[in-house]
Amino acid sequence: MLLLCLRRICWVVLGAALAALGHAAPPADLPRPVLQALAQAQVPPQAAAFWVADLPAGQVRLNHRAGEAMNPASAIKLLTTSAALELLGPQHTWRTTVLAEGSVQGQQLKGHLVLRGGGDPKLVIERLQSMLAQVQASGIKAIEGDIVLDRSLWRVPAVHPGQFDGEPLKPYNAQPDALLVNFKSMVLTFTPEPERGRAAVRIEPALAGVQVDESVPLAKGVRCEDWRASVQAVLDQAQRVSFRGPYPASCGERSWPTAYAEPDSFAARVIEAAWRALGGALSGRVREASPAETAMLARSGTLGGSPVALRLEAPSLPLLDIVQDINKFSNNVMAQQVFYTLGQRAHGAQGMPGTPEAARAVLLDWWRERQPHSEPPLIDNGSGLSRTQRISARALGELLQRMAASPVAGELLASLPVAGVDATMRQRARAVAGQAWLKTGSLRGVSAIAGYAQASGGRRYVVVGVINHDNASAGRAALDALVQWVVQAP
Repeated sequence: MLLLCLRRICWVVLGAALAALGHAAPPADLPRPVLQALAQAQVPPQAAAFWVADLPAGQVRLNHRAGEAMNPASAIKLLTTSAALELLGPQHTWRTTVLAEGSVQGQQLKGHLVLRGGGDPKLVIERLQSMLAQVQASGIKAIEGDIVLDRSLWRVPAVHPGQFDGEPLKPYNAQPDALLVNFKSMVLTFTPEPERGRAAVRIEPALAGVQVDESVPLAKGVRCEDWRASVQAVLDQAQRVSFRGPYPASCGERSWPTAYAEPDSFAARVIEAAWRALGGALSGRVREASPAETAMLARSGTLGGSPVALRLEAPSLPLLDIVQDINKFSNNVMAQQVFYTLGQRAHGAQGMPGTPEAARAVLLDWWRERQPHSEPPLIDNGSGLSRTQRISARALGELLQRMAASPVAGELLASLPVAGVDATMRQRARAVAGQAWLKTGSLRGVSAIAGYAQASGGRRYVVVGVINHDNASAGRAALDALVQWVVQAP
């Protein structure tokens, strides 16, 4: 009796909290743990949408505002990666082409070395170095000309990197690029050297023409709390990275990922530094292809006028690996690389340039063909870094239902963060660790999860939850409660 009374008291208190949020009574369709978590986060139920259905039958277990169009943040990456797996195939690769045009005398190329971007989403520094090492292994050690970069495969609108949220140096704001080198980002590593009273600073990748302070003073007896504020990094200058403050010795070794202040020159600087670090000589410069050179490359595949002394292609990792990086770690620029690729390559449209408009058209055609009875989403850039994109929880859930029966179901499932285990779900839903596979979404005013859950009774479910509210970040507890409720189903 006491327990029953306590439960009634708790429910009365909860009802009062919801009434304060504009609800006279709790919605009958929401599980009590979810409702309690929403109330604690001060998120009204009308700011959330939930959809749960079993597999494979598709019987709906929970439908709360599931037809409302909501901003899903990075959960929209499920749309991009699902379409890519089906349209391009898990083994799809991108290719960066290297051309040595001119004559080779001794170990010197009398001409230009051309790098043609193929949209590789993960052309990180190690793979770039390997590609340039192949050039040198072919016998070309010096270039008596330029290294020419062709990134004309896509037409990417000019966007200031800080346009979305005023944070141009955040790596997640990097823009797509047909020749995307190292995500247009660098990592600063601070290593304490107590015997010298300093912390050594290392930058990776190296950038030609950029001076970086090699060390900062070491501060002893200072707690490692806001160490980035302590070092006072100056990162908004294209030719120099400097620091105005000390580094706390108590931090040990720490890394700081950051975007570069001049993203348009990032690839050129990294490529020049990498070429020289491998022992290569360059008498000219690293530059963008001119409009005339770009036109010639598009027509003939060469700059023309000189013989081709070397041609090699560097393949990317396969799409199934790229999809894992996108979904597990919510990599925005990689998602946009795939998005542009869909616009350029899907349905055999090899001649179609990679543009946002083309990509949206391909995605919508794919959606209508595969899910004609689901309301189509409002697509922006395929990554989730958007304030305009919209999709309903039901439509996203129906996508996941269909993908569970797709030939690429295993590849999609393997790309999702595992609750309480890895990636963006490592610290979440630990009570049901290993029993749910969920893509997360997070923006200011948006929290979302979408994926699959294995219930203790043996049944599998599709789970979608979206919150659009100023307190959305606090509402993550409600999303985790939703997952736990599903997993604990008989």
